[in-house]
Amino acid sequence: MRFAIVRALFNSDITGRLLTGAQRALKNARVTARDIDVYDVPGSFELPLAALWLAQSKKYDAIVCLGCIIKGETPHFYYVAARTADGIAEVGLRTGVPVIFGVLTTENVRQALARAADVDTGRLDHATRKKRTNKGYEAAQSALAMASLRRKLERT
Repeated sequence: MRFAIVRALFNSDITGRLLTGAQRALKNARVTARDIDVYDVPGSFELPLAALWLAQSKKYDAIVCLGCIIKGETPHFYYVAARTADGIAEVGLRTGVPVIFGVLTTENVRQALARAADVDTGRLDHATRKKRTNKGYEAAQSALAMASLRRKLERT
């Protein structure tokens, strides 16, 4: 299977950690480096359009979108977060390609760092979730699961 990862460069210290986590999850699943393409966009708001272009290329079994939106003092956070989430979901529904939302929306940098930690995390429910996690790792796990499900359904 082939995967695309689209990473927002805004808050790059955080999104770089998410990217590392996503790449590690794919590697742990035995996806080779040549089957993973990474693309950078300026910010989270640009993730949906890049994901649409990649989905339309028909090259990828799934696309992982990584970003970090940290709340500031203005309502800008709400507009960017809402449109980013809606746009990413819309791309998947429109194209049938799994497009995974790996965008942090946090109150502060401390929360973002806790969700972009240098750890491997699996599918844990919220009641047992550790405080440190890597949402990039988890997003890649979702991409693997959805791409596998899509292939399975196409064979039936």
